[in-house]
Amino acid sequence: MWTLEAMNETNSVNHDSATTSGQERPELQAAIQDIVDSGFAGMQLRVNEQGREWVGSAGVRKLGETAKPPTNGHFRIASTTKTLVATAVLQLVAEGAIGLDDPVADTLPEFGLDGRVTVRMLLQHTSGVFNFTGEFDPDGTLLPGIPALGQEYVDALSHTYQPQDLVRLALSKPARFEPGTDWGYSNTNYVLARLLIEKVTGRTIAAEMQRLILHPLGMSNTVLPDASPEIPHPHAHGYYWYEDAGRPKVADVTRMNPSWASSSADMISTTKDLHTFISALMGGRLLPAPLLAEMRTPHPKSGDFRYGLGLFVEDTGRGGTVVHHNGGFAGWAAMMYSTLDGGTTLTASLTLGDAELDFTTVAKAFEQAKQRLVTEVFHGGKADETPAPAADTTP
Repeated sequence: MWTLEAMNETNSVNHDSATTSGQERPELQAAIQDIVDSGFAGMQLRVNEQGREWVGSAGVRKLGETAKPPTNGHFRIASTTKTLVATAVLQLVAEGAIGLDDPVADTLPEFGLDGRVTVRMLLQHTSGVFNFTGEFDPDGTLLPGIPALGQEYVDALSHTYQPQDLVRLALSKPARFEPGTDWGYSNTNYVLARLLIEKVTGRTIAAEMQRLILHPLGMSNTVLPDASPEIPHPHAHGYYWYEDAGRPKVADVTRMNPSWASSSADMISTTKDLHTFISALMGGRLLPAPLLAEMRTPHPKSGDFRYGLGLFVEDTGRGGTVVHHNGGFAGWAAMMYSTLDGGTTLTASLTLGDAELDFTTVAKAFEQAKQRLVTEVFHGGKADETPAPAADTTP
């Protein structure tokens, strides 16, 4: 349903307007239904265009039930967290608390980090630091980090990881490349960014995020959970399908201790709060223009991924540009897209169910989901010949 942005949503499990909205934007409702049918349990979508808003959902809130996912539901935003963390770091740069090209080791000397690694390199993934959730060699061989797959991963979801320990694990592995010479997506960069924020301010990242972003924008439904397994109501349920000793299993991963991801992927939000954030960021309300321009400038070494400072930058192929940072891990996926002026945004959550999908299949299905929706919202319903690559998932 098209409404003013200030439309009133209640905290009911099903938002009544979601049903009628699908009739008014049938292409969007059809798209999310097709996505759910490809193997996801449920999806909620919010599209804002020049002050008008459409919300809808498809699938189920919980396996064994018939209710749709709530369109105002909380969800785990995974690597979309990185854009908020990058914005907070850049706000501290704007305040003069730290320099974008300062060596990180000057502020965090306790880790013995390569002195050439700068704050900028953390945000743009050019530090070369090993990814604590694991790396893939060019031949496809997995170089493991913390438990990230199967029963070992499920068992570890009750464990509390300290961010310092995640960094030390990563630094115990060989660097992937010399700092600044290449590009490689690494969750460790954003755990270091968290520790940097906390060291230079003397406050927790949760307190700084409240001061810099959440409170000024009124993002009252966005949570930094630290080690808490709870997720605020209303919410859908996410499930993780895996094999253990040759037997298929499904784990409900709605409640989990997200400290394994730390500030690289731990936040909880809503589609409305993510819209509020990305539209404010792109609209120039959070950063000075020069820093926003730096954020939206892809590093040459990131190639087709076109990664700036906590943002992917995608050419629509029709004379336009969108920025985004999506994310996903077992059970959950998130989408956040915007035009450069913040006038059109797409925010969404997907949950996995009991479909027998391995990680590669899930990643492929998620990529197809992204392209379908981006085509509908930003490309006028016509697909580009060369879709953007997928890189923004965890692990």
